[in-house]
Amino acid sequence: MTKRANMPSSFLRSRRLPLRRGSSLPIVVAGALALALSLVPVCGAAFDLLPSGAGAGVPVAHAEVRKSDVILGSSVDSRGLSVAQSPSIEAKYAICMGSDGTVYYERDADSPSQIASVTKVMTGLVALKAVDDGIVSLDTPVEVSAEAASVGESSAGLLYGDVMPLQTALAALLVPSGNDAAVAIAQTVGQAMIDAGTASSADPEQAFVDAMNEEALALGCADTVYENPHGLDDDGFEGNLHSTARDVALVVREAMGYQQFRDAVALGDTDITVSRAGSDATIHLVATDQFPQYTEYAVGVKTGFTSLAGACFAGATNKDGLELYSVVLGCEDESTRFQDAATLAEWVYDHLVTYPLANSPDRVAMDGAQVPVVAEVACLDWIDKTVPATMEDPSATVELFDLNGNISQTVEFYEPTGEVRTGDVVGHITFTQRNTIVASQDLVACESVAAPGIFERVGIFFDRLVRNFTGAEQHARSVVLNTTTLIVDKTAS
Repeated sequence: MTKRANMPSSFLRSRRLPLRRGSSLPIVVAGALALALSLVPVCGAAFDLLPSGAGAGVPVAHAEVRKSDVILGSSVDSRGLSVAQSPSIEAKYAICMGSDGTVYYERDADSPSQIASVTKVMTGLVALKAVDDGIVSLDTPVEVSAEAASVGESSAGLLYGDVMPLQTALAALLVPSGNDAAVAIAQTVGQAMIDAGTASSADPEQAFVDAMNEEALALGCADTVYENPHGLDDDGFEGNLHSTARDVALVVREAMGYQQFRDAVALGDTDITVSRAGSDATIHLVATDQFPQYTEYAVGVKTGFTSLAGACFAGATNKDGLELYSVVLGCEDESTRFQDAATLAEWVYDHLVTYPLANSPDRVAMDGAQVPVVAEVACLDWIDKTVPATMEDPSATVELFDLNGNISQTVEFYEPTGEVRTGDVVGHITFTQRNTIVASQDLVACESVAAPGIFERVGIFFDRLVRNFTGAEQHARSVVLNTTTLIVDKTAS
């Protein structure tokens, strides 16, 4: 099978031209296109920038909302959500995961699929973990072997004999999706693993791939197999290599914890310097990641495409500190993968609400400020006295996903005896959303209550004797004043 060259997306993306009736321009364009295509070999193998019409002859997918799509653990259907409330995407497999592991959205996220060059996220991660383990350093020289230089498809433009520090090689791996860099890194780090006695294979590249699979298991990946460091899956690279959207998200989440990885995937177009035939050579790297054109919150990560995998993308976004990892696999074309990832991320951001925990109209002065009284807590030594209580942080808020339903609260009272001082802990309040704890606070006394004096204690004793016979309350009841306000879909019209 012949291979298509790795071309910039500006050349491959289809353009619409304004035409007048009877214009001969379509004939001219068609002729030019035929000539251009005759000069470019056709490919069924991997590259990362592809034409928007890739997949011609295959039924074109359209963005849709499926009843089986899962939002925070429950299907769209079971939640009774409308189409307008749910993200409409084309990807066959998808997930949107927060940096804390919260899965906001998934579509067949556990179904196996080829992931093409998204594989290189794990390649970079394993290399950086080898740095952590002291097996290599970011300055370790990476030399390009003949095998690495000739692997083909998506390339960083490295030549046989080029030498560069590992940190530079990571840029060549992640910015232009260099298959040459992937093999060079795998061979260099794999050999270092062998030398350190940590490898399970005597072949450097295989030792590195083994480490990739070991890392996948350590991260909890349930259905992932790596067979090479670049993700090619045909023309001699056929095999069982595959992953799932959920597993990819786990890998991306781990990789984004490394600043060197974050820096590399955020570079965009850049230049690197390699040692070539005894002198320095500059290579211009063109980024395959066009995610910043689709959302202002983009911070990386990695593209991929093969005929088997379709267009793939694992994208990271960050808005006000909330980082999300949107993985979309099996997309029809280049723009769709970026648009789908942006749709998922911005859908999550659009449905986040800041929810104040204290919701009570009653106020009292405490330490020179007015605070909400969220409960009246019984003082057990008294028959009729309570102490007003507020939250340890009366202004506390929590970020909630509005489609996940309303908040409920439970209060535990530590009904005090003796003297109560301002600031004493007199209870605890817990907030849950769909049986998941989202926040909790101690309740503290807003003011002091003195303990009964000796004569008051005598009076209380006899009062309680009478109450025993009449069935009256022995002391005041603790009362919750805080309310949980309804959470409304803020995107609803």
